[in-house]
Amino acid sequence: MTRTLSASNLVSQGQAIFTSETFLYIVKRSLQALLTLFLASILCFAIIQLSPGNFLDTLRQNPRITPERLEELKQLFGLSEKKDLITVTQQYFKWLFQALQGNLGLSMLYFQPVTLLIGQRIRATLELALASIVLTWAIAIPLGIIGAVNQNKFIDKFLRVLSYTAQGFPSFVTALSLLVVAQITSPLLPVGGRTSINHDQLSWFGQLLDILWHMILPTIALTITGFAGLQRITRGELLDVLRQDYIQTARAKGLSENRVIYVHALRNAINPLITLLGFEFASLLGGAFIAEFFFNWPGLGKLILSAVTAKDIYLVMGSLMIGAIMLIVGNLFADLLLKFVDPRIKLADLK
Repeated sequence: MTRTLSASNLVSQGQAIFTSETFLYIVKRSLQALLTLFLASILCFAIIQLSPGNFLDTLRQNPRITPERLEELKQLFGLSEKKDLITVTQQYFKWLFQALQGNLGLSMLYFQPVTLLIGQRIRATLELALASIVLTWAIAIPLGIIGAVNQNKFIDKFLRVLSYTAQGFPSFVTALSLLVVAQITSPLLPVGGRTSINHDQLSWFGQLLDILWHMILPTIALTITGFAGLQRITRGELLDVLRQDYIQTARAKGLSENRVIYVHALRNAINPLITLLGFEFASLLGGAFIAEFFFNWPGLGKLILSAVTAKDIYLVMGSLMIGAIMLIVGNLFADLLLKFVDPRIKLADLK
């Protein structure tokens, strides 16, 4: 009898999970993601293939490479001088069939599997992206709140000037400035690489601290250009909420100003910011290139640049697909987080 009841409980719990709004929403978004990735792959492959030239054009300028070797590479990578629709379509479906089996092709530039190259670099990029997001939000949200609470006062004006200045600075100028700071304070702040020479000899905690130490400058470089816009949006959204009637009612009931701001106002003002989180996560894949280049961070940014420059088709396609997946995952996470923060929101209403 007990076993029967426990089995029925498991069945009922399973039905509750698989019929819940969150599960059905995730399934729906996953199916939409597959269609999005398919269409994005078609567009990206067509643009890359129909652009003039190919990977072999640069090699032909090297007198040490024989015509026989060029022909071998042409056969190995499935390259063709033809750019007609039929040829490009055949090449695309050949790549797609391999990609569905987990094989994104062989990099023409590195002669290694694309999945291996991306796997080696994506961890470093994700580390930098997540650290930048955490630091950006930790700075922008409090500054936006301070600006909204002290509207048109000196501190608010100062923070607005600060945000305009930070937003107007080009990324490469910020990176160069930090390099100057690192040179002045050397060897306090490391420049170049993700780890130290003796990284493998350290304990796991020492290795973690070593990576965090090397992340300081590239993370600051990404954060400076990212927090300014978020700070201004936070300030604007909070000001709009503070003008609502229910906020005035809460104050009239005698609630403390901190409770009015941090419990009632901020909870509603933060919803649009969470929506932006998904786009911000994906945009860091491209934005991290400047930081990776100047601070020699071994991430996807430098890999993508070298692939585009060399017209390494399969490496470019793999990198673009990773970027699309990051955008989809980031938006899905933002929607689920929005539902968690505000249970009144229906996932079915989110677009």
